[in-house]
Amino acid sequence: MNAYQPPYTITQEILNRVAAISEVVGRLTVLTDQAKSLRLRRINRIRTVHGSLAIEGNTLSEAQITAILEGKRVIAPPREVREVKNALDAYDHFENWRPESEEDLLEAHRILMSGLIDEAGMYRRSGMGVMAVGR
Repeated sequence: MNAYQPPYTITQEILNRVAAISEVVGRLTVLTDQAKSLRLRRINRIRTVHGSLAIEGNTLSEAQITAILEGKRVIAPPREVREVKNALDAYDHFENWRPESEEDLLEAHRILMSGLIDEAGMYRRSGMGVMAVGR
């Protein structure tokens, strides 16, 4: 049996083009994987902020938080919008903060409470009450 011989010869130019195509495909694969990873991180960020603020009584939806993240205006109580903006800002600092650092704790408090209370980033100077709601 004779082996099939295609009607072309593999040249250095063909090898160079195959290598260039392979390189581009590799880059596209990496970019696609990075885009998927960024998208998942963004979704996680929105869900984390939504869940954390919902526990504190914030009524904004994930869609509204997404709109705020994109710089769009939302129709909502200004205080709740401020809470979302602050939480998104704090989220950006998480990797730099050390959990054992008092300075980082106060910085987190300052960011989270900015525009919401006068003593953002400081320890309270007076007592604070907690009350049960809806029981």
